[in-house]
Amino acid sequence: MTLQWIAVAVVAILAATGLAGRVVLRRRGDRLEPAVIEDLADATSLDASTGAVRSVQRADLVIEETALRQIWSPAYLERLARTYWRFLTRVTLGLIRVRYSEGERSVVLLAPPLRLLTFQAPEYELDPTRGLVRWRIARGLLVSRRGRNGGGYLQIEVRRSPGEDPDHARLHVEVEVANFYPSISSRLSRRVYNATQSRIHVIVTYGFLRSLARLNLAESKVRRFAR
Repeated sequence: MTLQWIAVAVVAILAATGLAGRVVLRRRGDRLEPAVIEDLADATSLDASTGAVRSVQRADLVIEETALRQIWSPAYLERLARTYWRFLTRVTLGLIRVRYSEGERSVVLLAPPLRLLTFQAPEYELDPTRGLVRWRIARGLLVSRRGRNGGGYLQIEVRRSPGEDPDHARLHVEVEVANFYPSISSRLSRRVYNATQSRIHVIVTYGFLRSLARLNLAESKVRRFAR
């Protein structure tokens, strides 16, 4: 099977499982969430001259100030990053998995030979009002040759600000993919990419942002900032 048809098959699987994930996320019943998600938005664009994609999904998390103070630390930033990968595995029913090594993170379809995306080890930044974790794109089946070796990246950025009352804070969360050159777009067409991989990425990321209202952060696999 050629590279482009592997990529199409992957996003077709994501389409089916991603849509199923949307249904599950809506079935919350009357359970009280520990935080509230507001102002969910998307901005996705493709540079017509270079073929580079930039995709940003954002939301505001309204959270109790005391709870935010408890989780504002490098260790919890690392756990937030792990939560993103856990959500991806869950929403695809285990078809997509993340493999860890000392210097890389690989997103694979079932087994390591099908490495969809391989990233360099994450970079972390944290100060009193802003946190960021960034994975630079190294290679993968979903990446064209032009997009390999660190030019593009995936990152999660959080910014804190006061809420509408003293007891609450507002946490602005953005998931951004930048300088990404999709193999589907270069080998097939931009229309196919927009209708498949791009659309599913937005759906899955929206689901991830909504899931943050539960404040159920995964334990880190690497535990770089463990005490």
